[in-house]
Amino acid sequence: MDETLLPKWLALPVFCSDPLSSNAYATEEILLVLSLGGLALLHLSPWIALAVVALLAIVILSYRETCRAYPNGGGAYTVSRDNLGRNAALVAASALLVDYVLTVAVSVAAGVSNIVSAFPSLGPHAVMLAAGFVAVLALMNLRGVKESGTYFAVPTYGFIACMFVMIVVGMWSTATGDAPRAESAAISVHATGEYSGLLLALLILRAFASGCTALTGVEAVSNGVPSFRKPASRNAAATLAIMGGLTIVIFVGITALALITKVHVAADPSQLVGAPDGYAQKTVIAQVAGAVFGLDSLGFYAVQAFTAAILIMAANTAFNGFPILASILAKDGFLPRQMSRRGDRLVFSNGIVILAGLSIGLLWVFDASTTRLIQLYIIGVFASFTLSQAGMVRHWLTLRPSLTELSEKRRLLRSLGINALGAATTMLVLVIVLVTKFTHGAWIVVIAMPLVFAMMTAVRRHYDRIADELAASPGGVPLPSRVHAVVLVSNLQMPTLRALAFARATEPSSLTAVTARTSEEETTALVAAWEAREIPVPLTILDAPFRDLTHPVLSHIRRLHRESPRDVVAVFIPEYVVGRWWENLLHNQSALRLKARLLFEPGVMVTNVPWQLDRPPHAPVGR
Repeated sequence: MDETLLPKWLALPVFCSDPLSSNAYATEEILLVLSLGGLALLHLSPWIALAVVALLAIVILSYRETCRAYPNGGGAYTVSRDNLGRNAALVAASALLVDYVLTVAVSVAAGVSNIVSAFPSLGPHAVMLAAGFVAVLALMNLRGVKESGTYFAVPTYGFIACMFVMIVVGMWSTATGDAPRAESAAISVHATGEYSGLLLALLILRAFASGCTALTGVEAVSNGVPSFRKPASRNAAATLAIMGGLTIVIFVGITALALITKVHVAADPSQLVGAPDGYAQKTVIAQVAGAVFGLDSLGFYAVQAFTAAILIMAANTAFNGFPILASILAKDGFLPRQMSRRGDRLVFSNGIVILAGLSIGLLWVFDASTTRLIQLYIIGVFASFTLSQAGMVRHWLTLRPSLTELSEKRRLLRSLGINALGAATTMLVLVIVLVTKFTHGAWIVVIAMPLVFAMMTAVRRHYDRIADELAASPGGVPLPSRVHAVVLVSNLQMPTLRALAFARATEPSSLTAVTARTSEEETTALVAAWEAREIPVPLTILDAPFRDLTHPVLSHIRRLHRESPRDVVAVFIPEYVVGRWWENLLHNQSALRLKARLLFEPGVMVTNVPWQLDRPPHAPVGR
């Protein structure tokens, strides 16, 4: 495990690719919402972007405090569980689990959209491309965190470099009097209605809520503090600060260039007025890159390539966060326990596979559309933000009476103030998101979160009930008064003779052999062979008018158990083991079906008596 710990330069692409890559669509989502009111409302975008930047700074400062307070990983679930109680923790976990699935779907869909912007002929294959990218990401993560991190470093740092070069070149051109111009600058955007008063306020709030997608993935660093090299808390907090600075600069730069180049986009293509025939709307970042570098330039394709790469790789934030959170929930008994086990690459393989499957399903249902998926986004994000920061406020208040040093009290008050501000602002944004996005698809998440909550509480009730039933009683388990052995017989071949011999060797209280009459000729031959061999075990023949072995045998064993409820019925099943796997297809599996049914019979023990057939020299030998 120590060998998998990450330095800051590698942790940045592993844990921060999601918030960094959200710059590729955060500005676009603001402009798409404002375009509903036509070009007249685009002058509001700088103020909305400024509000998003302020919120991002507050959330990053808040989670830096969480990293310091929880060196073993302080995600919303852990913080809420320790400070707000079980129900609040499960609400936070439900929000995060849903959000992680959406993170993969939105990031990959946005990445595919940028690929399609550069190569429009791939548009009809967007869903298949998205599903393929999710599968590749899952395979990379199954190889291990450190190994996958090296793959993610190149697109992340390539994207950062491209963004800074594009911003610097675009601003320099503007300052020298040669401002770049987007291909959509001459296209007008028709308003969908009159927006004033309350409707205008709601539209601005909706644009702000859409721009808040820039905050997704911030919590991943606090979840993954144990994955950092020591001192883990300090390195995690430093990585958060670096990520915040880079995100703010890139977000502000793209928003400014979008306004300078006069990028015009619309949520509905029918709003576009004056567009040339065959015009296909590109993403905002593609139009900005085309304006700065030229549509057929190397710079344009470099921006599109690295933007698509980091958007697809941004799903890695969820591939790190989802399995870790699922493992913690599994250890606490709220998810199946196998999700808490690491694979041979020291990753939680089950969580990775489940996340990939759910994300591919979501992409298929929503046709890999970023615009449709984005409406479901960030509700879970801000629900977890709010609970996490409220939990941190409770943490500091609980810790305060134990401090004696004045410097420690001042540091605590500073942390308390930061987290209180974070809790208040994220709660306000959560309300805004719910109000403005509920009818646009967010209701699906509002339903999904309680369903996940109910599923986790049901899993915990199951484990609690099983623990109560399996708890050792003070007196132990009394010995059975008698053991009645039953050997299942269909012929008198070597497996049957071995089963009879083994059953006799156990010296049961009674021993009988049982066969079902599925064929009159076969049963007559078996009885004759039984008498000729003089086997000292009575043979019971059961009627099977429907040629079914399972039902008459179960009825016979149940009758034995009813006659002696305190006794044990031991069933011996002879079977032979073939040398090659495909040879199993040539034999019926009646013994397997019968064993599966006997497992649910009380007071019944099942013993397999295998007979290994001779293997050819080249046949594989089992471990």
